[in-house]
Amino acid sequence: MQEFLDFLAFVNTQLNGRGTQRLESILMQANFSSMVGEYMKASIPKYCPTLAANRYHNGHPDLIPIGRFERDMAQHADAGIEVKGSRYVTGWQGHNEEDTYLMVFCFDSSRPVDTIEEILPKPFKFLLVAAGELVKVDWRFSGRSATSRRTITASVTTEARDRMIANAVYRDLD
Repeated sequence: MQEFLDFLAFVNTQLNGRGTQRLESILMQANFSSMVGEYMKASIPKYCPTLAANRYHNGHPDLIPIGRFERDMAQHADAGIEVKGSRYVTGWQGHNEEDTYLMVFCFDSSRPVDTIEEILPKPFKFLLVAAGELVKVDWRFSGRSATSRRTITASVTTEARDRMIANAVYRDLD
């Protein structure tokens, strides 16, 4: 997490020196959240020698046991950890209702709309890292209406979220 904070500070310092907005104010919110999750996916194996970042494009889960799959690539594995970044401490989503270990890095930061609403920039801050094992019943299929263009998703149930928060790896919700 500290590496991400250092990375973001470096990028934002460079952007500021060129008169450009902060990265979290430039990227769409979903893209920034995805970047947080992808950074964590890439960083965790440096500190956990039993895990590898899944090298399969859009493979599931994001982190898999090192050496268990050829070239550490699995389209869909039955072991590992799915990693998400989220601006919210509730409402976590995935694309499928499935058995998986999930780790969510919740954060607070500036948003693209802040400039329009004249909200001053604020420092990026990790609020919570929640983790836990989920099974299919821990997901609620969200579907979509016939006219919707959003991606079909499944949401983590309130009960599963509460279990994950009770098992928090990190917490700074003040």
